[in-house]
Amino acid sequence: MATNLVSLIMQFLTPDIIARIAATLGLGRTETQTGVSAAVPALLAAFSGVADKPGGSQILTDAIKNQSGVLDNIMSMVGGGSPSSLVERGSNLLTSLLGSQDQSALASAVGKFAGVGQSTGSSLIGMLGPVVMGIIGKQIGSRSLDAGTVSGLLASQKEQIAQALPQGFAKLLGGTGILDSLDGAAETAAAAASQAGRAANAAAGQAGQFASRSAGYASHQARAAASATPNWVYWVIPALVIAGLLYYLLGRGTEQVAQTTPTEQRTPVPPAKQVTEGTAPKDQATPRMAPATPSIMVGGVDIGKQLSDNLGNLRTSLSGITDVESARAAVPKLQEATTAIEKVNGMVPQLSAEQRVSISGMVTPAMAAINQLFDKVLAIPGVGAVLKPTVDNLKVKLADLSEHSSTVGGR
Repeated sequence: MATNLVSLIMQFLTPDIIARIAATLGLGRTETQTGVSAAVPALLAAFSGVADKPGGSQILTDAIKNQSGVLDNIMSMVGGGSPSSLVERGSNLLTSLLGSQDQSALASAVGKFAGVGQSTGSSLIGMLGPVVMGIIGKQIGSRSLDAGTVSGLLASQKEQIAQALPQGFAKLLGGTGILDSLDGAAETAAAAASQAGRAANAAAGQAGQFASRSAGYASHQARAAASATPNWVYWVIPALVIAGLLYYLLGRGTEQVAQTTPTEQRTPVPPAKQVTEGTAPKDQATPRMAPATPSIMVGGVDIGKQLSDNLGNLRTSLSGITDVESARAAVPKLQEATTAIEKVNGMVPQLSAEQRVSISGMVTPAMAAINQLFDKVLAIPGVGAVLKPTVDNLKVKLADLSEHSSTVGGR
């Protein structure tokens, strides 16, 4: 399987580490996760730009070698006794590699995207910079770590880095040159997303036109059929109605006699016989219609439908996992579900109290079934090693959404 640095870094940043970073910076987990999702690909793009400069690959390689012990000590450094030293160390490192202007621009963009301000954005990328370098070094290996391998690895990752940039984040870095190393891949990814949106809108428009034409044709056919109906039909139809009414009234007396039999006079079924025949519970005897998905509109977007579709796709993806291979194939879909749930979570503060209750009413019942699927797939031999970081992240997102939406007034 081809290397994907963004995916490796995001898997390393487990919910526990994210929670520790959030506590250290005084943030909520949602804001922290949003900032991390933007900072990781942005840092990789910035490092790729350093490697493209004359002599930059060697400078970057030397810096990576100095971060070899960060990954082993990250739990003690984040949220432990020396978080400020990690922030200061990372900030100084980024300034030396990127220059104060680019470092400041990157911090400002991350802070604005996460809604936490430039100062906190600077602290966040300061904590993440050494982690990103440490994973690059671990992926290459100490024996092969040199300027050529570092430059080659980052060059091979440009498309994945561009695709990992959250929607709208690249605009915040416009004019800074930080994304120039991606050779236009960021613009290509954004254009592809825009083209997909236009295609979806065009398909919806064509479907509406087809439905309109179909309805007009059906109406025309109905009028034509009505005009061709013989006159005697208009005499026969009332006669049939009268005959049906007489039949109903005359047969009603027999039906009422049958209904007056007291229920307590019917022969009861012995308890033992009920058990052996496996009588279905009352609530399973009559099929019920599934409740309609509530329409929850925010800025012209029905996030209620989006969330319902996403939860359904999540259950489908988890149900299809039977072995390690199918688990690997499901990772991108699970990551898409994580991103979609995170976007809904970010819109919760804009909702009314009634809309939040609707969101909570969708998420809370679904979590029981989804958690059972989580436990089931993680119990499959070898699957836990592939899915656990992604599943843990999903659990955090779902729990945050349920908690956030059920709290009137938000955080």
